[in-house]
Amino acid sequence: MSKHSDPDEMFDGDVKLEPDVVLQEPKMYRVILHNDHYTTMEFVVEVLVKIFHKPAAEAAKIMLDVHKKGKGMCGVYTFDVASTKVSRVHHMARQREFPLKCSLEEA
Repeated sequence: MSKHSDPDEMFDGDVKLEPDVVLQEPKMYRVILHNDHYTTMEFVVEVLVKIFHKPAAEAAKIMLDVHKKGKGMCGVYTFDVASTKVSRVHHMARQREFPLKCSLEEA
């Protein structure tokens, strides 16, 4: 009987070669800021500049989406990065006594 009788196992000398492994891109998540009636527009812009590294003009545009549309997208990140940014927003908002809500959703 041949050493290669099982098609799932291939041998090169004494080393077993594994089938090709398919790598998948990580899932991505949108980070969203939600409007409320207490958080100032200036604070939302500050959050966008400090946490999301947005230029002032882009931060102002996102802030207006939050104000007029009820929410605004801050960016798309891997889960770990997105959840860290959500936590940082909530921490910064609590320190300044604002009820700003931030969430993530699968992109």
